[in-house]
Amino acid sequence: MVWQNEFISWNPQDLCGIEKFTLPTDVLWKPDLTIEEMTERDKAPPSPYLTVYSNGHIQVENDQVLVSACRMRVHKFPFDIQRCNLSIKSVIHSEKEMQLFETFNSSTSTKWSQELMRIQYEWLFIGMTVCNETVDNFGFIQKRVVYTITIKRRSILYIINFLLPVLFFLCLDLASFLISDSGGEKLGFKITVLLAVTVMQLILNEILPTSSDRVPLIAVYCIGSFGLMMLSLLETIVVMNLRGRDSASKNNEAEKNQSLSEDCGDKRDKDNNKLIYCASLCDVSSGETPSEQLPVAKKGSSNQLMEDFENLSDELKELVKTLTLFLNLRKEEEKPGYWNRKTKIINKVFFIFYVIAATLFLVFMIFSWNSET
Repeated sequence: MVWQNEFISWNPQDLCGIEKFTLPTDVLWKPDLTIEEMTERDKAPPSPYLTVYSNGHIQVENDQVLVSACRMRVHKFPFDIQRCNLSIKSVIHSEKEMQLFETFNSSTSTKWSQELMRIQYEWLFIGMTVCNETVDNFGFIQKRVVYTITIKRRSILYIINFLLPVLFFLCLDLASFLISDSGGEKLGFKITVLLAVTVMQLILNEILPTSSDRVPLIAVYCIGSFGLMMLSLLETIVVMNLRGRDSASKNNEAEKNQSLSEDCGDKRDKDNNKLIYCASLCDVSSGETPSEQLPVAKKGSSNQLMEDFENLSDELKELVKTLTLFLNLRKEEEKPGYWNRKTKIINKVFFIFYVIAATLFLVFMIFSWNSET
């Protein structure tokens, strides 16, 4: 800080070539300057001396560590660029009593600041602009010098720790369409991925500043990914419900066919019992000798053989019918049902929709982050 004291000046040649000297700061008057955005007092001790030049200029150098308030615009977080102001003005003096001017222009201030900043951590210093303004505080007009500091956030850490994991979860949810719908593995996998994205949202809530008027794009990115995964989960639930209808109908048909086969088996058992009973009657003699019953036995045995052949052919026909029914049942079980065919169509249509929606969403997010507004 440099100001002009009209009451101090000398010719260096008259004083052995002395062009400047130092004095304690409490000897001469100093401007009462303050920084409007400062929220905490500087704890560093001020410089105890000032420098007086032969032309009347007085210079004071104070190194300060400032804690200032700056409105954060986190709409494009973590690719945001922030502009913070440091406004220097007098506390009690008006424009007529004190005029403030910038010492260096914007380019010189930027170059000088870059030389001083040897290490930059989370923020990258882009530049600094300096302007002189006149403000009217309810009729009290003052001059002030405004330094606008432009900084950019280092985004690589947030890309690796947040954006890429959410993108990987989205890809895993897309790959879950390769899992079969017959079991519950697909549903459990999708729920696990959805819970992982929920944990990422909790982390985002902790690292994201809350001083923005607009919704941050990273929150839109997270909610959009969560919405796509939720739609995928709902589609899986619907598909499993439709496949369950086919399973229920097949179980009912199997129970009916089993009851029919049991009825056919009972009928065959009754016919076999009749055959055994008839054969026993023919074999038992009523007291006659074998020689006396020989002609009758020959005639009876031929009739009995014909009946046996007829009964055997009937049994074979019933067996063929049973085997045919069993084979048809196996074919129907192997053949996909009505709802299974519909679920395949639903899976294909939703997969195409999911890929298109995810691609358009990611393109929109990239375009929004790269836009100037």
